[in-house]
Amino acid sequence: MPRRTSRSALFRLRTPGGLAGFLKTASICVLIAGLLSPLAQATAAAATASNDYCGGQCSDIVPPGENGNATLAQILLNQAFGTQPDHAEDQLGPYANLASGYSTLTDTKINNFFNDASFGVASDQVASSEKPAGRGDVTIVRDKKTGVPHITGTTRYGTEFGAGYAAAEDRLWLMDLFRHVGRGQLTSFAGGAAANQGLEQQFYRNAPYTEADLQAQIDNAVANNGARGQQALADANAYLAGINSYIDASDSGRYFPGEYVLTGHKDAVTNAGTIDHFKVTDLVALASVIGSLFGSGGGGEVNNALSLIAAQSKYGVEEGTKVWESFRERNDPEAVLTVHDGQSFPYGTKPANAQGQALPDAGSVTTEPLVYDATGTGASQSATAAARQATATALSSAKRGMSNALVVSGKYTASGHPVAVFGPQTGYFAPQLLMLQEIQGPGISARGASFAGLSMYVELGRGQDYSWSATTSGQDIIDTYAVELCQDDYHYLYHGTCTAMDKIEQKNAWKPTTADGTAAGSYTMRVWRTKYGPVSYRATVGGKKVAYTTLRSSYLHEADSIIGFQMLNDPDYVKSPQTFQSAVQHINYTFNWFYADSQHTAYYNSGDNPVRASGVDTEFPVWGQAAYEWRNWDPATNTAAYTPASQHPNSIDQDYYVSWNNKQAMDYTTASWGDGSVHRGNLLEDRVKKLVAAGGVTRTKLVQAMADAALADLRAEDVLPDLLKVVNSSTVTDPTAAAAVSKLQTWLTAGVKRTETSAGSKTYADSDAIRILDAWWPLLVKAEFQPGLGDDLYTALTANLPIDESPSAGHGPTGSHAGSSFQYGWWSYVDKDIRAVLGGSVKGPLAEKYCGGGSLSDCRDALISTLKEAAGKSASEVYPGDDLCSAGDQWCADSINQRTLGGIKHHNISWQNRPTFQQVVEYTSHR
Repeated sequence: MPRRTSRSALFRLRTPGGLAGFLKTASICVLIAGLLSPLAQATAAAATASNDYCGGQCSDIVPPGENGNATLAQILLNQAFGTQPDHAEDQLGPYANLASGYSTLTDTKINNFFNDASFGVASDQVASSEKPAGRGDVTIVRDKKTGVPHITGTTRYGTEFGAGYAAAEDRLWLMDLFRHVGRGQLTSFAGGAAANQGLEQQFYRNAPYTEADLQAQIDNAVANNGARGQQALADANAYLAGINSYIDASDSGRYFPGEYVLTGHKDAVTNAGTIDHFKVTDLVALASVIGSLFGSGGGGEVNNALSLIAAQSKYGVEEGTKVWESFRERNDPEAVLTVHDGQSFPYGTKPANAQGQALPDAGSVTTEPLVYDATGTGASQSATAAARQATATALSSAKRGMSNALVVSGKYTASGHPVAVFGPQTGYFAPQLLMLQEIQGPGISARGASFAGLSMYVELGRGQDYSWSATTSGQDIIDTYAVELCQDDYHYLYHGTCTAMDKIEQKNAWKPTTADGTAAGSYTMRVWRTKYGPVSYRATVGGKKVAYTTLRSSYLHEADSIIGFQMLNDPDYVKSPQTFQSAVQHINYTFNWFYADSQHTAYYNSGDNPVRASGVDTEFPVWGQAAYEWRNWDPATNTAAYTPASQHPNSIDQDYYVSWNNKQAMDYTTASWGDGSVHRGNLLEDRVKKLVAAGGVTRTKLVQAMADAALADLRAEDVLPDLLKVVNSSTVTDPTAAAAVSKLQTWLTAGVKRTETSAGSKTYADSDAIRILDAWWPLLVKAEFQPGLGDDLYTALTANLPIDESPSAGHGPTGSHAGSSFQYGWWSYVDKDIRAVLGGSVKGPLAEKYCGGGSLSDCRDALISTLKEAAGKSASEVYPGDDLCSAGDQWCADSINQRTLGGIKHHNISWQNRPTFQQVVEYTSHR
């Protein structure tokens, strides 16, 4: 049943933002009367917890809150008065407060900042209990504190029906939104705002599926996985039945999400209009979005080729290649590693003699258009800009990494049991992409987070006596092929035969609604698909016209990972670190997986890593010819030979594991750039290594290590000390530079955190030093490298790796107000170069010294000159403001905003660089 708006929490009206600028013109009127939904009746129905081996020491959190649905009345009240529906925001405060509260944390205070993630609900904590659709085989109990659904079934079908029903109760609008994103139909469904256009284009370019493609993925996943495949299909159908049952109930009861009215799908007065039922192919569309966002490493081969060509043009072929390789850092000896015990897992390494390379002729590359026949606002300037950004994001190797993990073996903890603090960093949205749940039924026993609409199983969380989590890994499962054109631009040679490309189209049109006032417009998204994947670029190679295509191993296999998640939820399957590793081997997303129980820890890197032809260099395009295809590749099903599990980085009971999307293991190359001497993984590595060396690690100490790293400025902690060594190599006489150096040094001594002067002050301590470094970094990088590299090569390399990703950055891969920071940047390059200029030892150095041409005095001059320029920039220049923040508001520029994907808005919170969903676990016993 729906939950009534809380009347006790009144906040100021906040500026609309997010999806189409919700409710720019919505009127607060008599619609409120009678639209408040009935309060669910609470009954004393507590689940048993005899299967819980965590001893009250498992915790979790997902801001802003569990309830992501709101009726029209609740949305209007929120927009007018800031009123929040029950459980829409009650996890945001505890999550935010850790930034100021972690220094005085104790084990007894952990759940002041996290939820108790024990199984079941105590009888005096039951807020409601319901039997969805009157079924006798499943009960959904919600707790008072957070409203999380605890689903208990006596049959498998009933359990999954309940999971679907609860998911729709909490995220129906969001699920509907993202099934349309996955199908490339967002603008027709939710409005033609430029942001919506960009979002659907980004995903459609990488996953242009027809309905037949989506169904085939279901059929193949079921057919190839025996009894588990059949069970997965049965679970999915039961889950869908639960979703659709809630749709019908909320429609007839008129307590469905109010966004359906505001986007024109339902009439508030007559209730005319429909909410379409979900079908099994919608789950594949949803999975394609999540997999593309977080689990599909690779790509970028054309950009790599362009920067290599620029390097060779600048330095000549031999020296240019050396320079390029030094910036690429494929296997940097100074990189922080997740598996650090000396094991080597070669993958994506540079071949001695590359074969089949198809580098473009200089100046010949053009990006393949996606949008055709645009009209109205589909052809506007803002639409063009959104399309350009969507294309860059879709084709870049700089994927949204995010997520971190800190796991310590029981050998080094106070209790003798392993301790883990881990979770995915999936951005901040309202409603959140992830939802919490507990599922107990035949063959299923788990609590944790799942992506909305895919919650038939817990995807990240805990079982009876074990917990698991993941971070994005980014190894290369995407290759670019050059197919030679024949006959015209839409035919290509496949094994010597001129073959027609398939044309896949999606036509979208929109008109203004209450939610999105964007004027009418339309366009067609058109993708030309070959056996080697969709066309992404066109060029010439040696004078021959080619199309560059993108082929990823998970293409046409978005549904396959369901088997691995099913296994993770099965208490009869996962009983040890070895069985955990076996389960995640069935997940084809590129993730790092972590495990902890009361005795053991474990790690495994998942993904379908294709076995490439001998001599193929994964960094660059290769010819679309049989000799250079993946081994045993079948284009009809896009299946191939994959590297065996033993060749994936894996480990059991290492002293500790850290991951923040850093390099997995020695000789294991990831597709994205930046795995060098300075990486945000170092922020965890340095802290956890010290804890392990001291011994006696507790949950408190590990949370504090995570929280401390979450507030640190990577540039300041790991690079600024050497920059100041150069600057101070002679007395700084310029008063402006000297004052700046003094402020930076003071901040360095204080620990280089981006923290408030006091909780809630919305003003940073050491604000001047932070402003100076934010302004200085892009200036110093350009002054350090552009003179030596030259304009063309410098620009090409910045396309491979952005120079900065500070918390306030709006130019990085994650955008602004997203929390996640310091994933992509030139910190390693600056670190290596400055140490070389200082005469220090550098393993894996850059091919040349760049700062000041290698002269310490000239380097110092460049740094001081740019430091003076940075110090002179006002806060308004450094933080120019946006629709959330006024110019010059430093704290606000950094702050995290729950980006609205629906009608409910939330206040922004102080910056933290930490997972969105996070667990703190320490098991006391084992089955």
